[in-house]
Amino acid sequence: MTDIKHAHTFHIPVMGLAFSIDSPLRVAQYGIDSVISIMDDDLIEKMNAFYSDKFKRPYREVTQKMEDYRAKRITNYLNLMDDVITEKFENYKKELSETHGKLMEFMSILPSTSALKEKLLQAVSTGRQNISEVKSVLDNYFRPGSIDVNIMTKVDKDNFSGKEQLPTIYNDAHAALRGFVNSTTRSSVVFSAGMNPRLYSYMETFPEFYPDAEGKFSKKIIIKVSDFRSAMVQANFLAKKGLWVSEFRVESGLNCGGHAFATEGLLMGPILEEFRTRRQELEETAYQLYCSALQSKNLAVPTAIPTVKYTVQGGVGTAEEHQFLLEHYRMDSVGWGSPFLLVPEATSVDTETRMLLAKAREEDLYLSNISPLGVPFNTLRGTSNEILKSKRAHSGKAGSSCPKKYLALSKEYEAEGICTASRKYQDRKIEELNERKSGLPAEQYHSAYSTITEKACLCVGLANSSYIELGLPVKGQAQGVVICPGPNMAYFSKTYTLKEMVQHIYGEKSAENHLQRPNVLLKELSLYIDNLAGQLQNAVEITAQQIKKWETFKSNLLLGISYYKSLFAESKFFSKDRSLILAQLSSYETELVNMQAS
Repeated sequence: MTDIKHAHTFHIPVMGLAFSIDSPLRVAQYGIDSVISIMDDDLIEKMNAFYSDKFKRPYREVTQKMEDYRAKRITNYLNLMDDVITEKFENYKKELSETHGKLMEFMSILPSTSALKEKLLQAVSTGRQNISEVKSVLDNYFRPGSIDVNIMTKVDKDNFSGKEQLPTIYNDAHAALRGFVNSTTRSSVVFSAGMNPRLYSYMETFPEFYPDAEGKFSKKIIIKVSDFRSAMVQANFLAKKGLWVSEFRVESGLNCGGHAFATEGLLMGPILEEFRTRRQELEETAYQLYCSALQSKNLAVPTAIPTVKYTVQGGVGTAEEHQFLLEHYRMDSVGWGSPFLLVPEATSVDTETRMLLAKAREEDLYLSNISPLGVPFNTLRGTSNEILKSKRAHSGKAGSSCPKKYLALSKEYEAEGICTASRKYQDRKIEELNERKSGLPAEQYHSAYSTITEKACLCVGLANSSYIELGLPVKGQAQGVVICPGPNMAYFSKTYTLKEMVQHIYGEKSAENHLQRPNVLLKELSLYIDNLAGQLQNAVEITAQQIKKWETFKSNLLLGISYYKSLFAESKFFSKDRSLILAQLSSYETELVNMQAS
């Protein structure tokens, strides 16, 4: 059997709770990998019911009264997708082998470097389609896209039965992991937002994460990281437990969608350079620990280092940037997130929000403080959620009813946890603020009030878009839609077909005129400079420790600029923009050197 390679050199990362919740059902038959969030089991249960009906599959409701309902809901939905995608994929392969037009259309969305495309071209090169030969090529070189799942490690709320706290395995992230493991999918779990040692230790209890006699895994581990050090620390931590990281997914700290986890000025280029030069060290160090752990567990030890993939995502928008990351940094795949929010065939977004995204310009996309997690969150001005939230705050009814409680993580007022976007929490905070109102200047009071009330109900807001698009009822308090695109969305201005977007990625046909678009690496650099400038400007009390942190931040940015000057001067990529890029780098360097705390 031929070792089946990926048909594509891009993947669709997780987006919000709902925007990629059914992406595998939409694109997996074309060999495109995508990632769904498994945080919201209520949304997942509704998706299971909807698609069971659509694809004529039996559906058995899992209610919250059932034991371990969260894990069971996730398992059922993943099993449904696995079953439906298998059928869709086989039907699509049959269609490709029997219909010349369909085959030619499929080949038009494959990258020129694809072994699958090369073999298919050979099969039809005689001018006469050989059905059996095409079928053989598809059987040997084509596989469906992976149904990967994302678990945000920080979203691991304790759960209660009444006032009694349930065992740790019933925490949100733990239950989600169990739901994934119990499914029939042969895919990967993507861990994001840093380490959760307790969750990682729980993973050790599942045999599905260990290699079989042939060294293969039924479930794989992907770690989303922001730098090499994080990758090394997490890989070694897991290796000591006999767990292998099959992919390191490097994501820009700021030039991405959703929550932003900024580094201290460490830029994407230098980070990827370290992965390029030290990946052997990373793998060999982890492999030694991994073998020792497997031996101690009396498990089969692989005779060679298991395969490791390296991928990157965050702000990529042109075919040249895509190819640059693949070739220069030897990445296996590039994640394209925000642009796919404008592709109805690939993502679940309601029409009103999709149009708002298409019209968005740079000034409409901003890094906000609306997330209850207390982490900066990329979002868009003018969303229905923003309008409704503002109306409630101005009418003295700030906050959300908080029906799902996935982000009820604050223990400030009660042991069970409470969400900072909830009305219950905000009422308490506003009451405390009002007790001090007489002693505060009006401007300071209004600023404090806005800080309390700006938090948005992400659990509902990030799911509503899918309900609206699929025509499902939206119950409870009106929250509207929260959307979380990256800054890259500003450079895409309409909706696209799947074919148009994929051909744009591969440089077959550009979907946009991107002459005014900043280079992906320089855009991230500008975002970090703005981030540092904001820290300096908004500092209330300047300490020696803060000054040291800022100096490290600035130093890292200056080192990054120096690296980029050499990179762009020598690279075969971006040659037509070289003089402009080098001038921009010099300008950013001058700005940084002159930057001081105000």
